[in-house]
Amino acid sequence: MRLLYKLSKEDLIKIIIDDAKNWLAHDGVWFQAVEKRYGMDAAVEADTEAWSYFTVIEAKRIMERLGIKPGGGIPALIECLNHRFYARINLQEFIEQSDTRVVFRMLDCRVQSTRKRKGLADHPCKTVGIVEYSEFAKTVDSRIATRCIACPPDNHPEEFWCAWEFSLER
Repeated sequence: MRLLYKLSKEDLIKIIIDDAKNWLAHDGVWFQAVEKRYGMDAAVEADTEAWSYFTVIEAKRIMERLGIKPGGGIPALIECLNHRFYARINLQEFIEQSDTRVVFRMLDCRVQSTRKRKGLADHPCKTVGIVEYSEFAKTVDSRIATRCIACPPDNHPEEFWCAWEFSLER
């Protein structure tokens, strides 16, 4: 770890991006191994369970690093979503943003873009995404409700892969 303190900002950024890619590669090969051995349904089920734990850990670590306390509403959620591993390697945006609601869209998803480039069907990530985004948002603020607007295997427009609405319940 001492070595990190000696590196330039540019080298640290390269490491952060590379680590995010490595994390995603591990997630993908883990999923494929389970799928190969037990089938797609079992892989999605195991992935959903794993994400139900990981997303909470990720949210808590981001909040701690940024000094964000639980209950910070939509602004805190947006800040935390901008610090996820995915945010390092995917292109995402927030639209229709207010203090009580925001729509989050994944414009370019590394997993889906790779599958498309290889001529494969969209990865059916909706069931995992519902757990992943709901639990992440609830960890940031228990009052936040999550609704899937579109996510594969749903049809989605060309301009985004998935979209999620987060709203603050009173």
